Amino acid sequence: MLSFRQVDVFSAEPWLGNPLAVVHDADGVSDDQMADFARWTNLSETTFLCAPTDPGADYRVRIWTPAGELPFAGHPTIGSAHAWLEAGGVPREDVLVQECGAGLVDVRRSPRLGFTAPPLRRSGPVDDDLRARVLAGLDVDASQVQDMAWIDNGPGWVGVDLGSADVVVGLVPDIAAFTDLKVTVLGRWGDARASELGADVEVRAFFADGRDFTEDPVTGSANAGLAQWLIGVGALPPSYTARQGSVIGREGRVRLEAVGERVWVSGDAVTRVVGEVDL
Repeated sequence: MLSFRQVDVFSAEPWLGNPLAVVHDADGVSDDQMADFARWTNLSETTFLCAPTDPGADYRVRIWTPAGELPFAGHPTIGSAHAWLEAGGVPREDVLVQECGAGLVDVRRSPRLGFTAPPLRRSGPVDDDLRARVLAGLDVDASQVQDMAWIDNGPGWVGVDLGSADVVVGLVPDIAAFTDLKVTVLGRWGDARASELGADVEVRAFFADGRDFTEDPVTGSANAGLAQWLIGVGALPPSYTARQGSVIGREGRVRLEAVGERVWVSGDAVTRVVGEVDL
């Protein structure tokens, strides 16, 4: 039997963030067992905490969706760090160092858990054919798009700046178009609404995850890529808060902050389930 936690990430309020299943001491768990359990949890991601293989890391995490393994994902990074610390993990420095398929990722503990956005594996403009597919999938007119770019830090995101948060909230995607698309969209709230919500922008993320089309509740990797892109080109300020999940009954908050060359992606994490699992 292995220790198990289920963590609500990007919300301090119960059941309003993105849940993550975490299995501790998973060095002896096979790839097939990881894949089977990830399918069974039916969550967007399930992680397995292992001993690091890199001498610079505090722990190693393997990140699985129901469709397969990812090199990196955001809410699993924060949720796994939270679970590792809560289970008694002691980092060697003030900043935790996580080893994952994308390499080493720094995770700070204060003022809340946050990771440094990993370098984009692919960035820059999308080609015309892909742009047309994204527009069709989102069911928006080209005139509504302020900008579009690759912001792929592992999962394969294409980022779309729609300007207005109201447009983002009102999207009704064409589900049939998302066979292999992974698209995240962002729009800005006006000052009054931003103050009311405690969020400057609205974010949504759409993809097919091996089961069917889905909208992710709160997405660390997508927010990381959006921040690297839009802060980098001056389209967003160096520090802002994103709201995500409101259309599907969640209320996630993701804090983004550029410090020098780094973008930090931070949020709350709270354990909701503790137990054991027999794999």
